[in-house]
Amino acid sequence: MDKVVATALEAVADVPDGASLAVGGFGLSGVPNVLIKALYERGVGGLGVVSNNCGAMESGLAVLLSAGRIARVTGSYIGANKEFARQYLAGELEVELIPQGTLAERLRAGGAGIPAFYTPAGVGTQIAEGGLPWRYDGSGGVALASPPKEVREFDGTEYVLERGIRTDFALVRAARGDRHGNLVFNKSSRNFNPLAAMAGRVTIAEVEELVEPGEIGPDAVHLPGIFVQRVVALTPEQAVDKGIEQRTISAPAAQVLGAVSN
Repeated sequence: MDKVVATALEAVADVPDGASLAVGGFGLSGVPNVLIKALYERGVGGLGVVSNNCGAMESGLAVLLSAGRIARVTGSYIGANKEFARQYLAGELEVELIPQGTLAERLRAGGAGIPAFYTPAGVGTQIAEGGLPWRYDGSGGVALASPPKEVREFDGTEYVLERGIRTDFALVRAARGDRHGNLVFNKSSRNFNPLAAMAGRVTIAEVEELVEPGEIGPDAVHLPGIFVQRVVALTPEQAVDKGIEQRTISAPAAQVLGAVSN
């Protein structure tokens, strides 16, 4: 039952080239940076990644993306990641963009053993009708487009069929975890982490605080250990190494008052 692995490199040692990964995080919040860096150090490539976004500010999945290690991304948001956009438009990267709520439910469904489900999100658009560019040819043309999906009517409303997602591995980050793999996430860092963890056949969790079994009360567990196969305890330095995506600094109060009085 003790799922603790000594190092991040040891935890990802069996992730092969071409593996599919579900990765938690949203922006810079709750991103398993240590495990991602371990994959980078191993030189693994040709990866298929399922994640809300593909890293930001040269951190998270952007480390693997910039090194050309990612072949396909299933996600919801390109955002301000210019390298992501460049690779996509240049035909170097296959990208399946889907509605954010649909992505969340596809991960959850895959982890719950549900092969597919119907949702109204995307009906009447290229999400359902097909034709979304998955890969460009580098000259502005579409080399590979999304196929059409099944649409059915229930009680007068149309719904599109979406398939659950299962991946070879999942990488997540939690605030606390015990040796059995039970995890607790802190505030917004909960985001896609529990869903990604459910979708992975082998789920690896980096935890900021490792505790003994029983120290996390049953009602406090956000993700049961049944979904987690490996746990890596972060060092204090790794645990507090968290970036800020958008920093806003207010003018000093005296300066503001002076401007008003003038």
